[in-house]
Amino acid sequence: MEKFVTLNASNLSSSAHLSIGFSSPCRKSSVSVQRRRVHVTRASVAVEQQGQTKVAVIRVGTRGSPLALAQAYETRAKLIASYPDLAEEGAIEIVIIKTTGDKILNQPLADIGGKGLFTKEIDEALINGDIDIAVHSMKDVPTYLPEKTILPCNLPREDVRDAFISLTAGSLAELPSGSTIGTASLRRKSQILHRYPSLNVLENFRGNVQTRLKKLNEGVVQATLLALAGLKRLNMTENVSAILPIEDMLPAVAQGAIGIACRSDDETMANYIAALNHEETRLAVACERAFLTTLDGSCRTPIAGYASRGEDGDCIFKGLVASPDGTRVIETSRKGPYTFEDMIRMGEDAGKELLSKAGPGFFGN
Repeated sequence: MEKFVTLNASNLSSSAHLSIGFSSPCRKSSVSVQRRRVHVTRASVAVEQQGQTKVAVIRVGTRGSPLALAQAYETRAKLIASYPDLAEEGAIEIVIIKTTGDKILNQPLADIGGKGLFTKEIDEALINGDIDIAVHSMKDVPTYLPEKTILPCNLPREDVRDAFISLTAGSLAELPSGSTIGTASLRRKSQILHRYPSLNVLENFRGNVQTRLKKLNEGVVQATLLALAGLKRLNMTENVSAILPIEDMLPAVAQGAIGIACRSDDETMANYIAALNHEETRLAVACERAFLTTLDGSCRTPIAGYASRGEDGDCIFKGLVASPDGTRVIETSRKGPYTFEDMIRMGEDAGKELLSKAGPGFFGN
């Protein structure tokens, strides 16, 4: 009997069926609008109420993948939970924005610009006033933020671990020598090859979750790794063959975290999203991003970092850098108070240590 992974993502959320907009569909259909080089798919932008036209209170910018939409709907649900008035029809509008990373799928990310490929057009829409807030996967957000924007809010973090998915094996260790694993992540590639040098890695294994699982079903590869957080948000964990422990596969910086940005001069939106912030997640992400910033990390260098709260309440940080072929992996760790200043210091100090240990040329492009 052939084994297939499930591609159905219809359970994004109770209200998410990939149809965009919350006004009655008979009032106005979706249209396509071109504004200042940003292509967006517009949902209904106004509803009639008591003889007056009411514009959406909050326009939420997002990519159009099923996972990105699931994250946008999660944001919407949390806004409504904090501000019940926003449950009114038409009060929150989802705006899909196609990014460079969504358009170019046949090249490695590093070859077309690396970080920012999944956020640039959304940031432009935010700055230009086409949207009011932007919902990002934090691991896609560059270590610098565009001028006129702030990112003061992180939602509670999902499971940070990576999931192993295969039609023929229950774990990486069970894959026969010479098996091919598909991943576009140098972080995953380097850690796989460090432990299992007899395996092959197919790079540029890109696309959304559904696309990658389709390639696995078609036999392009024998296995792949995906972020468990995304599979949980898509209700697709039935596809998971095994969950990799953090000790075997250190996650990407900010993996499993969602960030919400707004314009720096928009006090109204800043107040809205402040109620959604999960401070423990925000501090962990800040620590990891301080580590990444110190290393000046890009998509050309395998870097992993994870900050968590220990049983005693302190922050435990683990970080590593590696050569793309996995022959060299350099690790470090830190422990200290779970406060913003201390965690930023830990991330930076860990980054400086690895820079020193790696030596000149290790991070060369």
